Amino acid sequence: MVSDSQSFSLLPNVQWPRVTFRRPTEFHAADVWELIAKCPQLDRNSLYCELLLCSDFADTCVLAERAGAVVGWLSAYRRPSDPSTLFVWQIAVHPEVRNTGLGKGLIVSALNRPSCDGVTHINATMTLSNPTSGLFFAAVARDLAAPIRQALRFDRQAHFKGRHDSEYTIAIGPIERSLSPATIPVGLPSQYSNKEATMIVQSAPDREEEFAIFNHLESEVRSYARRFPVVFAKAKGTHLFARDGAAYIDFLMGCSSLNYGHNPPELKSALADYIERDGISHGLDLYNEAKESFLREFRETILGPRQLDYVVQFPGPTGSNAVEAALKLARKITGRPNVIAFTNGFHGVSLGALSCTGNRHHRAAAGQLLGAVTRLPYDGYLGSGADTADYLDHLLSDPSSGVDAPAAVIVETVQGEGGLNVAGTAWLRKVAAIAHRYGALLIVDDIQAGVGRTDGFFSFEAAGLRPDIVTMAKSISGYGLPMALVLIDRQLDKWEPGEHNGTFRGNCHAFVTARAALEHFWRKDSFAAAVAEKGDVLKSRLDQIARKYDPGQASAKGRGMMRGIDLKAGEIAGQVISTAFQNGLIVETAGPNDEVVKCLPPLVIGEDQLSQGLDILEHAIESVIGSTVNTRVGCKS
Repeated sequence: MVSDSQSFSLLPNVQWPRVTFRRPTEFHAADVWELIAKCPQLDRNSLYCELLLCSDFADTCVLAERAGAVVGWLSAYRRPSDPSTLFVWQIAVHPEVRNTGLGKGLIVSALNRPSCDGVTHINATMTLSNPTSGLFFAAVARDLAAPIRQALRFDRQAHFKGRHDSEYTIAIGPIERSLSPATIPVGLPSQYSNKEATMIVQSAPDREEEFAIFNHLESEVRSYARRFPVVFAKAKGTHLFARDGAAYIDFLMGCSSLNYGHNPPELKSALADYIERDGISHGLDLYNEAKESFLREFRETILGPRQLDYVVQFPGPTGSNAVEAALKLARKITGRPNVIAFTNGFHGVSLGALSCTGNRHHRAAAGQLLGAVTRLPYDGYLGSGADTADYLDHLLSDPSSGVDAPAAVIVETVQGEGGLNVAGTAWLRKVAAIAHRYGALLIVDDIQAGVGRTDGFFSFEAAGLRPDIVTMAKSISGYGLPMALVLIDRQLDKWEPGEHNGTFRGNCHAFVTARAALEHFWRKDSFAAAVAEKGDVLKSRLDQIARKYDPGQASAKGRGMMRGIDLKAGEIAGQVISTAFQNGLIVETAGPNDEVVKCLPPLVIGEDQLSQGLDILEHAIESVIGSTVNTRVGCKS
């Protein structure tokens, strides 16, 4: 427990008078009944309420008082048959102090009682018609840095004969009970004793001081940090952890650079072993064992089974490096300067790649004309009634169209930064055929959509394409290490030695983790099948969320595990991701006006964690554009 002289912060910038947590030994039941009446989602007629004052519950129930009034109530039970679990029956929080962290404080106070020594798990039940309960317990799990699971407990038809919603079990744990004060998550007291607990909510540390070194020395060009203003200290699996211990579900994943999650153990151990034996870290383009092992694995696991005869170029560490090399090679082979790119395409911000990028904001920063690219409408850009591939064909066939014969056509099968626009299979096949008909190379930019993000290892597999050149980066290393590839049809490898190079084209640490990722995840078909199933779950859930609103307010879009919701306005989408962040989810926006909330969960995410993240997103959208569900904090357990 926390003594009167100690305090802890529940939420930043919140201040209200002292609240005392204590056992419900001396108080009038009417006070609790009055509080419960202010929480309509609690069932006042439930038999649970008859047991609230039972002596068996007294040591695990918690009463919160402020200025002599009851403002919070937790009834909980530690079953003799399962003493390691605290079962939460009901939580009631007065409307005046909701969203201040009091609910979490009630649970933590119960956990800190001597009567809860040995408790490692928290259980509760909830209905899906009460999403606030789900979000609340997700926040508790996040702050305790503990996993959370959800499973059907009582079925609506089988157990309740259709007269009551299905009940789900929420299970949190195991809970780490030996945290040091320096690593205590927000809202978790730093001592355990049998004293009564007094909670004082204080304002968070001065954020200007916390970010002082970044604000002083780092360029104003930073962007993600402005949307997610905390200092992160640790990452594991699906979560990022802030310096104060708060956990965030990560649906950004390094903008699809971490498809296998943060610090996947199989890759971490391979890298640690390599470093421990003094493996080469920087190899230029020298022959070395790390590169040899990666190339063998890539050929045997990826290229061979797909009957793709590519040679591999290592152009440097980034996707932009790969695009620059691909454009340069296409122009060298064909002797033509012009390249066909598409509306809303994003290929990088170095000058050559930026010429193919559509975004006006990024293009304006170049400070010069960006030429040698003809931009044409992507599939669906002019509406469902216009076939823009036919338009491309017509332009190239007409000697008076003003469009020069291109060296290449560069395309993303799914436009990530452009707003999760998905090209149809027929359109992609037609574009590929048109490119070859007019002597141009087909370049598929698979930097964000590849490495399993859109079902197959390559995003173009479903369309049956065989691009002349493929660019890859982001998750190809599997561990977030800088690495990019250009895959070139063997007959088109016209480079002269040293004609295109880069100092960091030999990142051996990335070769090690990339090989380990291919070996662990891609040697068997089971991984791709599991990813496809999760993609279906993601689609179904986003469709369900979008259907709650008019089509002019929200619509789901995307493919595979690269999906999101178009909220039609950048301001609304920005508010949604801010609200989601406050509730423990990191998710970004995309599209020409940042109007699309883009979900890029790790491919290895568990179904429970995926559901938890989507619950937070759904709640955030409801909060911003209008809830269809009463989201008051009182929760029936």
